Amino acid sequence: MALWVADRERMVAIAVERLGVRVIERTDIFTLLGADARRGKLTLFDADGPRERGALARIGLRVSSLDGRAAQVDLGEGLEIVLVAAETDSELDLDHVALHSSDPAAAAAGWEDLGFERGADGRLELGGAHLELLPGDPGAPERPLLNHIGVLVDSVAEHQAAAEELGVEIDDLVDAPNTIALFVWGPDRVKLEYIEHKPSFSLT
Repeated sequence: MALWVADRERMVAIAVERLGVRVIERTDIFTLLGADARRGKLTLFDADGPRERGALARIGLRVSSLDGRAAQVDLGEGLEIVLVAAETDSELDLDHVALHSSDPAAAAAGWEDLGFERGADGRLELGGAHLELLPGDPGAPERPLLNHIGVLVDSVAEHQAAAEELGVEIDDLVDAPNTIALFVWGPDRVKLEYIEHKPSFSLT
């Protein structure tokens, strides 16, 4: 999950203290937060404020136990993180993302076209995490909080071919030193990133 925030350092400090995540990487423009560099992570990018929530309702992280932590943590600027106590093989991995949609049924079909699968509980699932669609106006914020949702894939080229065949709007293709990433526009103008790790990829 990548987000635009106006006060990155303050939000990082709250996340480390109250959620228990660690700083995996910090640069001049973003901070990467999580427990495992190869599992679900939060990326906070510097941006002008104030930010608008837009489609984003909340982000859920999975933990084996709350261990005295609050189940809901407000990082500020509209970013709400909930801790979901459930069986997990990786602490603080991404559990779910909840999005507001003006037409959840149509949005669900659109997300299925992009590779998400409908689970037995009706939620959409990809890579062990869930996408929850809540009735509500996502709006069209000029300064959205949500930058994009990222999913790790084996082959960006395959997803690019599928997106082109479906007529999905492609925003960008970024060939970086350690990754290659395809950005497409999903339902309700939520950006989705398909990211492929190159053999040189390394984060600890």
